Amino acid sequence: MPDQQKKIIFCMAGVLSFVCALGVVTALGTPLWIKATILCKTGALLVNASGQELDKFMGEMQYGLFHGEGVRQCGLGARPFRFSCNSKKESYSLWRARGETSVFPDLLKAIPVSIHVNVILFSTVLVVLTMAGAAFFMYNAFGKPFEALHGPLGLYLLSFISGSCGCLVMALFASEVKIHHLSEKIANYKEGTYAYKTQNEKYTTSFWVIFICFFVHFLNGLLIRLAGFHFPFSKSKDSETTNVASDLMY
Repeated sequence: MPDQQKKIIFCMAGVLSFVCALGVVTALGTPLWIKATILCKTGALLVNASGQELDKFMGEMQYGLFHGEGVRQCGLGARPFRFSCNSKKESYSLWRARGETSVFPDLLKAIPVSIHVNVILFSTVLVVLTMAGAAFFMYNAFGKPFEALHGPLGLYLLSFISGSCGCLVMALFASEVKIHHLSEKIANYKEGTYAYKTQNEKYTTSFWVIFICFFVHFLNGLLIRLAGFHFPFSKSKDSETTNVASDLMY
């Protein structure tokens, strides 16, 4: 493949990686990872609500890795609440007066801390490796890379590790939400009188940004191959022919 086409392909992959890194950074700070509908079981059972009457006991919430907000309803009107990782005492006392709570350190007993920390950790690693991948692609487009980590091998390695981190972020967050019932734990936090149950959950913008980033790293691997560089640990036909010919000589 001509050098000009290789430059275009590597520049395209570098721009995609850079945009993905910015997208993941933005996604980390937004409360748009998941949106859930919650039902006040206690209130619905007390009045034996059914059909459209259940709407009076339906609330909703949306949250991300660090903060979120929602509305609780138990037949007596909406009760908005917010939660975040702000652990300052002054902010907590002010927010509590408004019906708001703090996730850390108060919700540490309610949420699966190890999984949540790993989601944040792998998201950070994803950002760092994606930025490094963007730099490596640009270096391969305009510089003279070595054949080792600065060359195609490094591009394949970064794309694979970054894609794996994106996959881990999605899998861990999904397990935190679905298996450990994160929405119910947040909705029922410090609710001694009423009990809430999750009715519906759907992933929103920030979660799909991670999925797009994962897909882009897979696409980058194909672009590297399109540029004429073989996948690692795979021998080209020319090298195989040379090896066969050398074997026949002996």
